[in-house]
Amino acid sequence: METESEPYIRLATLRQLHQVVADLNTARSLADTLQAVADGVIAGLGFELSAVNLVRPDGDLVVAAVGGSAGAEALMAGRVGSRCSWERRLSMGDRWGDLRFIPYSEGWVLDDDDVPQWHTPGPAPRFPDEWHPMDRLFAPLYAAGASGGELIGVISVDKPRNGRRPGAWGREALQMYAFHAAVAIGNARLRGNMQRALLRLEREQQALRASEESFRQAFEYAPSGMAIAEMGGDQHGRLLRTNDALCRLLGRPASAMRRFSFSDLVHPEDIGTLLRTSAEGGRAELRLARRDGSYVWVSLRNSVVADAADGPRFLLTHVEDIEERKRHELQLAHRASHDSLTGLPNSAELRARLAARLCATPPRPGGGYDEEAASSDGTDAGGVYVDAAGHLHGFDDFECFGTPPPAESVPFDGHVHTIPPNEDSNADDGHKGLAVLFCDLDGFKSINDRFGHHAGDAVLIEVARRLTNGVREGDTVARLGGDEFVVLADGLGRADAQDLAVRLRNAITPPIRVDGRAVRVGASFGIGWAGCGMSAEEVLHSADQRMYIEKRSRSKERRRAG
Repeated sequence: METESEPYIRLATLRQLHQVVADLNTARSLADTLQAVADGVIAGLGFELSAVNLVRPDGDLVVAAVGGSAGAEALMAGRVGSRCSWERRLSMGDRWGDLRFIPYSEGWVLDDDDVPQWHTPGPAPRFPDEWHPMDRLFAPLYAAGASGGELIGVISVDKPRNGRRPGAWGREALQMYAFHAAVAIGNARLRGNMQRALLRLEREQQALRASEESFRQAFEYAPSGMAIAEMGGDQHGRLLRTNDALCRLLGRPASAMRRFSFSDLVHPEDIGTLLRTSAEGGRAELRLARRDGSYVWVSLRNSVVADAADGPRFLLTHVEDIEERKRHELQLAHRASHDSLTGLPNSAELRARLAARLCATPPRPGGGYDEEAASSDGTDAGGVYVDAAGHLHGFDDFECFGTPPPAESVPFDGHVHTIPPNEDSNADDGHKGLAVLFCDLDGFKSINDRFGHHAGDAVLIEVARRLTNGVREGDTVARLGGDEFVVLADGLGRADAQDLAVRLRNAITPPIRVDGRAVRVGASFGIGWAGCGMSAEEVLHSADQRMYIEKRSRSKERRRAG
């Protein structure tokens, strides 16, 4: 390079250096920038050969660009030197600021390492600052521009045109150039990352637009109902969007659907199921209201669309019409629990309804229920008590008067006890209980024998109809089997039950028209009373025994029918 005594040459070099630094920032890619760094050493700093070694993600350095020699480029470009070998080089030799100079007298130990290099042997220097072909000069590149940053590469230079080792000015120029080269490489990497990010973002946006369009078409043209509802906030559950299939299913236009939430449309009995489903993002079967006021059975399958930052935002709901399947299920359930001939609840259904009113806790003598037995299942009473008459009281009922609950009261375990009337007295003491009327038809066998089973079936159907018409709504009329029927009537006293038995007997005895002839049957009723501490079988057996007692107490003439 130029000598210290020629300041005008320094100025020309400075202009060249300024130009090559400017060229570094005009490169369009990282590869162009690296080549510009290598070429800038040749054009602006007076060296005939340069190489840019770039740190790879694994830490090793690869020769990314070579300037000044096509032969050197063919030999070195793309070759890799290990990080440890480079660290060894940067720790040797003379430190010229951030530069590292390894004279030929020390560098011979590096001839056989794995760092790509281009060196030729030559004679010993003729004067002290003459450049030897085996001399090595490296300019480290740091991410922050200064030596305190992360090493991102190394510029290696060779063959100064003036044949001399760089002086103070040449060293400063090379160090300054390395600083700007590191900044240019960092900027090129940043631009490359930004370009890749923008390209990736554009691809993601294109994929998102394609996905949105695919979702829109799948949503709008789905054969079953689809809806998007809001989650959270004041508008929780409000329908934001519905497809044509759901609008047709419910008979409502899309504009009207946006005024509702599913809780506005669900059957009152299914609101709990809906709330659990909305919270859990699962599935449920429930009824939704149509515009005409009718309800349709649907299957809801929910998916919670969540936002990573804000939590759940929307509820995507698939609504499938299951009305036909539900109708079949109800028909099957009805057939399983009802008599196929009369349509009345069958024996199994009767026992299930009766068992639902009973528990295993027996009453104490004199009325009421034993406290230890009532709480033996460990159920928390929750501050509710049952008195001797079976009435419910809360703590507040007593505390408001400053008195404790009576000693004979027991904790309420969630079950209202069924208490039978006092068996020791035939008088009606005003107590209301669950009456079980066991009915057996008199003279039915003779009808079957004389006129056939077809006539017998017609008689059973008519008797079932008359019994059903003779009881209150909420009472149960069941066919136990054969010509035996059972009536469950709650809230009756002894006199009420007797009156009901008389009314039902009188309803049965009028003639029944079968195939153009009139036939008659009688009926014997036994009245039993259900009470906790009894099983369903015990209750029915008690009523059955009383029916036979009543049947035997009536004269044969009065029971004759046919």
